[in-house]
Amino acid sequence: MLTIDFAGERHAIDTGPFVIGREGDLRVDDNPYLHRRFLEIRSEHGLWWLLNVGSLNTATVSDGSSGVHAWLPPGGRMPIVFGLTRVQFGAGPTNYEIELLLDDAPYEFDLTSATEDGTTTIGRLPLTVDQRRMLVALAEHALRRGTPGIAEIPTAAVAARRLGWTQKKFEKKVDNVCERLAGMGVRGLKGDQSSLAMSRRARLVQYGIATRLVTAADLALLDRVSAGADDDEDDQQA
Repeated sequence: MLTIDFAGERHAIDTGPFVIGREGDLRVDDNPYLHRRFLEIRSEHGLWWLLNVGSLNTATVSDGSSGVHAWLPPGGRMPIVFGLTRVQFGAGPTNYEIELLLDDAPYEFDLTSATEDGTTTIGRLPLTVDQRRMLVALAEHALRRGTPGIAEIPTAAVAARRLGWTQKKFEKKVDNVCERLAGMGVRGLKGDQSSLAMSRRARLVQYGIATRLVTAADLALLDRVSAGADDDEDDQQA
């Protein structure tokens, strides 16, 4: 059996299909940027499958340990094989997270390695304090909730004010991190600026939380800002 959890609303299904979107079996939100039918879950050939049946939005999928991270584009499908699978997606200024809980999961990923010096990395990408602070400012709502559900993504101007920065400085940090992640193969962070400004911030939040690039512990960086501490530094190039 597969259980779908969205902000405490649970649905247990035996075979499916089960539709998630603005309409369907799980009505996530009346957000006009969200497809009426976005995701579909069904059982086929002894496996559960997650399908993106929308035409525009993309979902980020990770296992419970955040050791596995995948990108599910429109028209894509992937098997659900973990005991806990997190599905994140953005629609306009809002980010959503859904948990999929699978009984008798056929696969488990054990993430046992972790850094001990406080440095956060993706592959070989180190983040400066200011880069992490930028990402935490974008992900603050989701990190403070600590539960799957809906999270608002702030505009660059709002996030910059939260940090006491100029908008130009904030956007420079976003550009730097997006370019370096894109260079490592992370998708959804490059494109026409006029259409991508909001979606790439949502994508950064999805990726940052799904891979534990930032966690609730990093909220202390914002608390230091509120207390007036400032340890500004230049972006490092890998």
